[in-house]
Amino acid sequence: MTTFAGSWDVINDALVGKMAVVFDITEQDGEIHGIARSDAETVDFLDVVGEGSRLTWTLKVTTPMRVTLKFDVDVDGDTMTGTSRAGPFLASTLHGSRSSER
Repeated sequence: MTTFAGSWDVINDALVGKMAVVFDITEQDGEIHGIARSDAETVDFLDVVGEGSRLTWTLKVTTPMRVTLKFDVDVDGDTMTGTSRAGPFLASTLHGSRSSER
C-alpha cells in the first residue's frame, strides 16, 4: 500500500513558470490531509482522494492569481510525478521527492 505522508519538495512547471512548493501530507484514520506551502502563501488541500498510488486534490490559490488548481499525481516510493490544471488551461507537469517521512 502506498503511503502519501511526508514532506514533499515539488517543482510545478506551471504556465507562469517553474514554481517551487512543499506539500506537507498527513494520513490519519484512513483520511489524507495536506497543505501546500510556497514563498507566497500556504493553502489547504481540498477534496483529497487517494487510491492505490494515485492522489488527487484541489487547491484554491490567490498568488500569482486567484485560481483553482486540480492535482493528479502518482507516488512511487519517495518520488511524485503528475499534473496540475488551472481551469480550462493545459495541464502543467510536476515532479518532486519526499524529504522526510511523517
